Amino acid sequence: MKKIAVFTSGGDSPGMNACIRAITRTAIYHGVEVVGIYRGYEGMIDGDFTNLASHDVSNIIQKGGTILKSARSARFMTKEGRAIAYNQLKQAGIEGVVAIGGNGTFTGAKVFMEEFDIPFVGVPGTIDNDLAGTDITLGYDTAINTAMEAIDKIKDTAHAHNRLFFVEVMGRDVGFIAVATGIATGAEAVLIPETKTDIAALAKALRKNLRNKKTSSIIVVAEGDDEGGALLIAKKVQALFDGYETRTTILGHVQRGGNPSCADRVLASRLGLAAVEELLKGKGGVMVGQIHRDIVPTSFSTAIKHENKMDTGLLNIVEILS
Repeated sequence: MKKIAVFTSGGDSPGMNACIRAITRTAIYHGVEVVGIYRGYEGMIDGDFTNLASHDVSNIIQKGGTILKSARSARFMTKEGRAIAYNQLKQAGIEGVVAIGGNGTFTGAKVFMEEFDIPFVGVPGTIDNDLAGTDITLGYDTAINTAMEAIDKIKDTAHAHNRLFFVEVMGRDVGFIAVATGIATGAEAVLIPETKTDIAALAKALRKNLRNKKTSSIIVVAEGDDEGGALLIAKKVQALFDGYETRTTILGHVQRGGNPSCADRVLASRLGLAAVEELLKGKGGVMVGQIHRDIVPTSFSTAIKHENKMDTGLLNIVEILS
């Protein structure tokens, strides 16, 4: 293999740049040319390519976002669009591709490989931590630390004004961010998509807190909670009693940005190196992930179909320690 490509796709996550750096320099170390594809699958269809040299990835290991940009592509979902992408790759002499992204990215790579002869290897870049085949996804550690720092600051003002704060974090389908930050910040409750939210029970617990002279509380809500998110839940709880002055904060996309943590930089470096080495071994159709500190490949089919399951027993920690 003489030339490979790398792209980022879907939602950005801290550590993507560190991974691009690792992929580029590992390939160069092995005498392989590297092409960066801008804007994910959309850029692949447009032939929006750039050659990457070692100096092109200097001083990016500490930066959030992605220098290759990211986009979603409706055109790639069609067979005609994928055929155009294949022709662009072939014309550029690209023999293998590293895809950094999540579920949608790997679904696209899997379908592409079923139709064409260019192998793809994936790196799990998503803050949601919802892919099987890895204990932790790239960007998750930074995201939970960002959310934790924000909630710590909110807790200060909640205590100063005797307020009940509902803080919404990312997590449309899974509650990993919510549970981790809820435990780490001493939240009174954590509401996630994996469990049904009982508004009456939540209000009862908050009344108990008031009787125990707890004058402020933090409730962490994953955006995909079945009651519709923090704003709606706050209104429903407020309607049941007037014990607290209620406020809502939605952290939103701040969780995706910022300099990646040390853990994410190390993980990005390990996974980027491993992804290139999988391609050089002639492998494809796999995602490289970290399981019990080891870097192992997992098929796209497994990574896509079997989401990393939340241990809802962790909510007991929140309840007991609150």
